[in-house]
Amino acid sequence: MASVIATYLIHDVKGDLQKKAEGIALGLTIGSWTELPQLEKEQLKKHKGEVVSVSELPESTHVNDYLGKNVKRGQIQVAYPIENFSHDLPAILTTVFGKLSLDGEVKLIDLDFPNEIKRSFPGPSFGIDGIRSKLGVYDRPLLMSIFKGVIGRDLDYLRDQLKEQLLGGVDLVKDDEILFDNPLTPFEKRVTTGRDVIKEVYEETGHKALYAVNLSGRTFELIEKAKRAKELGADLLLFNVFAYGLDVLQALVEDKEIGLPIMAHPAVSGALTPSEFYGIQNPLLLGKLLRYAGADFSLFPSPYGSVALKREEALGIAAELTKDDEFKKPFPVPSAGIHPGLVPLLMKDFGLQSVINAGGGVHGHPDGAIGGGKAFRAAIQATLAGVSLQDAAHQDEYLKKAISLWGL
Repeated sequence: MASVIATYLIHDVKGDLQKKAEGIALGLTIGSWTELPQLEKEQLKKHKGEVVSVSELPESTHVNDYLGKNVKRGQIQVAYPIENFSHDLPAILTTVFGKLSLDGEVKLIDLDFPNEIKRSFPGPSFGIDGIRSKLGVYDRPLLMSIFKGVIGRDLDYLRDQLKEQLLGGVDLVKDDEILFDNPLTPFEKRVTTGRDVIKEVYEETGHKALYAVNLSGRTFELIEKAKRAKELGADLLLFNVFAYGLDVLQALVEDKEIGLPIMAHPAVSGALTPSEFYGIQNPLLLGKLLRYAGADFSLFPSPYGSVALKREEALGIAAELTKDDEFKKPFPVPSAGIHPGLVPLLMKDFGLQSVINAGGGVHGHPDGAIGGGKAFRAAIQATLAGVSLQDAAHQDEYLKKAISLWGL
């Protein structure tokens, strides 16, 4: 019988992990078992959740002190028959973690899907290979920058800032996630302005680039708004997935009249992921589930900045995005606190199949966004060539200034 298998981290004050696991398996499926008549047992057997495994973890003084009680820790796996739910993420997440998310110290670590369920998801439409094909860049990480300080500014400011970033050698430019439709920089005008600037820079320099416009507004307006963006020549859509829901992302991906790559921003996901005791594990939410729902890029906090993830979690997200699977591979985009001096570490941790994403690390350069972009490109080139950034800075003034400002 095909099932979705959920892995949980649990902390139980009563100390009976097997009983806790059995309670979850029954409570999230048929509700009870031992009290049922034999006929009903036969009728409900195919709907009954089953405990797959229970693994006790060592006692942790840190955990006991934090929770203010002594608990037994463990990982459990529960199998949920696919006959119990429709084959969509809202139904699945409600089944495996709906009311359970409210029930004590339980964290959803992973979900394993049978093929019958995986076939219900689109996966990325473009993925790493499709984005690289659009840009003609195959041998290095992509470089992305962010519009900054554009709230309250007009289209002329946006145009100038975009052009500077492109002239610095940036491959991708995205809207700030807090830039919504507004009278000064309306959505459609941002699309056409971006299209025109990208064309202008390409004709001047031969440099190809893509611009991700923030798709925002009321949920039931998004499909038509995205179609309009496609008609106007948009390259990419930035989408605050967790403000809307994974299923909304999937609907955008599956609409063939849209057909645009989608960059998933992690805004609001921090309400679901940070605790070691509650919520959803980052590699599952920002890795596997975003990939299944169809994101072509997944942005997530890098291990290095002011809102840093633990390194193993950031690497876990990237691993879920890029491991071999029937779905295309989205780009991992470690973000926040990135400057040129971090390029060797980024490339060591996340490899060539990633995007180096910077806001202040581009715009804060002494020579502006042009200098910031050029400093990043010099750092990427040096790292690919096996040259230290200290040595490369002797030959590149932009990189030298960046290192002087931000260090290594």
